[in-house]
Amino acid sequence: MTPKLPRRHGFFEHYEELVGTWTRRLRNRQQAEDLAHDTFVRVLESDSATVAQPRAYLHQTARNIAVDGYRREDRRGAMESEAVDHSASSSGDPEHFMHAIQLADSIERALTELPVNCRKVFVWQKIEGLTQAEIAERLGLSKNMVEKYMIRTLRHLRDRLDGLQP
Repeated sequence: MTPKLPRRHGFFEHYEELVGTWTRRLRNRQQAEDLAHDTFVRVLESDSATVAQPRAYLHQTARNIAVDGYRREDRRGAMESEAVDHSASSSGDPEHFMHAIQLADSIERALTELPVNCRKVFVWQKIEGLTQAEIAERLGLSKNMVEKYMIRTLRHLRDRLDGLQP
């Protein structure tokens, strides 16, 4: 006798369709498979048992993940461009460049000292550009709690990085 799978496993019927759709859109099967994987992870982690239209839900979730990815890439590109512009404007000063690298390393180390939710809030808001409301929804928290996590993170960074000013 085959065990009955929960309703959410009905989503898997649409896997090939999802990969096919996104392979055409992205013109890259590997990226489409990665997107489908991320989509199924998000669906399985969510309360998807009450979804009336699994196919539509999957495609909308994939679309949301793809848009988030493009936003991240745009932000990352803008930050890299800004860093290059800033480095060029500092007349190629190697000391300034080394200070920037040390500062980035110090920020990364300081962030690892914080709880996971503090790190997520900081990265999602400051690097990925999400709003506090979007972060609250992702984490299942109140907007007020997201703000508290951000304040805690910024205080921690200020304390750790105080002595690194040029």
